[in-house]
Order: sequence, then C-alpha cells, then structure tokens
Amino acid sequence: MINQQFKQMLTGKSVIRELSEYATARGREIGYENVYDFSLGNPSVAAPQSFTDVCVNLLQEKDPMAVHGYSPSLGNPEFKQAVADSLNRRFGMEYTAGHIFPTTGAAGALAHALRAVTEPGDEVITFAPYFTEYNPYVAGAGARLVVVPANPETFQIDIDVMEAQVNAHTAAILINSPNNPSGALYTAETLTALGESLRRLSARFGHTIFLISDEPYREIVFDGVEAPYISKFYEHTLSCYSYSKALSLPGERIGYVAVNPACEDAASIVPMCGQISRGLGHNCPPSLIQQAVAQVVDDTSDLSVYEVNRNIIYEQLVQLGFTVVKPGGTFYIYPQTLEPDSVAFCRKARDYDLIFVPGDGFMTPGYCRLAYCIDTDKVRRAMDRLAQFVREVY
Repeated sequence: MINQQFKQMLTGKSVIRELSEYATARGREIGYENVYDFSLGNPSVAAPQSFTDVCVNLLQEKDPMAVHGYSPSLGNPEFKQAVADSLNRRFGMEYTAGHIFPTTGAAGALAHALRAVTEPGDEVITFAPYFTEYNPYVAGAGARLVVVPANPETFQIDIDVMEAQVNAHTAAILINSPNNPSGALYTAETLTALGESLRRLSARFGHTIFLISDEPYREIVFDGVEAPYISKFYEHTLSCYSYSKALSLPGERIGYVAVNPACEDAASIVPMCGQISRGLGHNCPPSLIQQAVAQVVDDTSDLSVYEVNRNIIYEQLVQLGFTVVKPGGTFYIYPQTLEPDSVAFCRKARDYDLIFVPGDGFMTPGYCRLAYCIDTDKVRRAMDRLAQFVREVY
C-alpha cells in the first residue's frame, strides 16, 4: 500500500501554485502581458553578472572533478568559510566554518533546523500571517505548529500573546523577518523584547527554547534601513538563509543554516545536520553552486526595483481606501480586502485579470497578498486595473 499521509496531501494543493497556473493558462488566452499576476514570489531581476562570470570561469578553468564532484557531507569548506567571514564582517558575529551548514535553499535550512532542536511531539510557535509551507516543514519534523497572531496594526510580534502560548512542550519559536506575506521588518525593539522573553521562558520551563529565524529576504529592505541581524538578539538562534532572493538564484537551491556560536550545543548542531541529511536524502547543494556563491557572497542583484514597485502599489492602495501596513522589506504587500471574505474578493479581482492570493492560507482571513516582483511598467498598468475593479465592484 502506498503512503496514505502523502496521498492525502495531494488534496491540499498550494493555492499560490494553483493561482500561478491559472495565470499562465489565462496568459495563453489573452497574452501574459495582460494578466496582472501577483501570485508567485519569483524574483524578477537578473542574477548579478559577477555570479555568471564566476560560474563560467569555474566551468572553463577549474578541474571538472573539483567542480562536479561530491561535496563533503557537511558542505564545501570554501563556501562555509566565506559565509562565516561575511556574517562576521557584516554583523559582528564570531562564526567559524563549523557553524555553517549548506542547504538546498531556506526550505532545506528550515527542515534541518527544525529537526535539530525538536523531538516528535514538541511544539513550535510561529506568528500569523506566516508562510504556508511552515505547516509541512514542522509536521515533517514530527512537531506541532502553534500559530499566534501578530499585532495587526504593525505585524510586529505581540510578546504577551506569545508568552501565553508557551508551555513545557514548546521547543522553538519560528520567525520570518522581513516577513512573507506582510512585508513587515521586525524592529530592534521587537527583537530585544523577544530575546528577553525567551530567556525568561527558558528558565521557567527548565530547557532552552530555540529561535529559528527564516531570513531569505534579509537583503530586501527599504527606506535606507538595514535589517537587524536576529542572532545578535538571542544566543540560541539558528539562522536559515537562502540566496534565492538576494542573488536571484531560486532555481539553484542554495542556502545555509548558521548556528549562533553562543547557542546551546553549538558545536554539535552542524554535525547533527549532517546526520539529519541522511534521513532526508539531502546531501548538500550542488558543488558548482557552492563554489560560485563563495566568491560572490557579499554581492546582490539590483534589488532597487522592489522598492519602486512597493511605493507605487502602497500609494495606490491607500488612495483607493485600503487598510495596509507599509512593508519594510521583501517584495510582498498585504492589504485588508474590501470585504471580509478575502477568497471572494480575490475571485472578483480575477475577473479583472488581477491575480491576488487570499490571506486565508496565511491564517489571516480578510487580507490578500500581492507579490510585486514583476516589471514596473506592468505594476503601473495593474494599478490602473485595480482602480477600475474597485470603482466598478466596490
């Protein structure tokens, strides 16, 4: 008999993927330039030329066996050291290569981090709205996801609400800043309060409550603000990162877990991730990509277009009467819908070829997500269409 758990999961297909597939099909009918698809968070800017040049050089100049051979089970040493040096240089940390575990993007990083600090039956707390894939990530580790709301006026963490949910079974807190889907950037004030709270709660319950920080949008921040480095605020932090957004490399599947050197059992966690990989069938990202990223670890794509797009959309939403928190980063914006039923709102928007994602899947009905990683000219045309939709329907 086939596995019934995974067969059952077939009935729960991603709403985001379904909407993206609809937009693609609709594009074949009327031309994709006429479909205003805000469904999928796929970067819209090219990878930096420096990355392409490094890849070409590696392929042309380096020993093919070194480029294409197996990476060590704990990752390419050059990549690990480059990541550690970069984090130390940028954020005043004290990582060594031994604190870095390369993964297949942030998804792979989260899969390892969750298994490293939880036992089956433990609880992991996260904050709504949150990335919907946290559900299978946490369930796959044998833990239970506990969802608490963030402050809807700011989408910052409400510490009091969180503390009411922490109990003896709480093993970890899972956060995402800048946040998908809200675009909220957790402030230093929020993170300081979170760190202080987790120290108190760990002492109260007699075990360390770990912080797992999902950070793929760390470099996409606006208004001249730098994202606070979350591990600076709490010693028992595992940072999960991906180069999918900063370097526009989602298809290359490259990221890492960075274990705070001050973390409990810090020396053991990366070797443990190697053992976790044996069960996941993970066994490191591609050797070529690890070697290439190691040489451009501080570079980014030209991310400025996302701030331009944010400003256009935010100003139009406010002008049209939407309630919306201005994003501090990412390429998402998360307005309240103009009726309580966000699914109905998004269905009506689709009649105008506006593809928005209802907030129900992010555990916040009454909102919708717009992923504005699309061409700026198309964003402007979409805002004209949005104005028509709002005027005619609402």
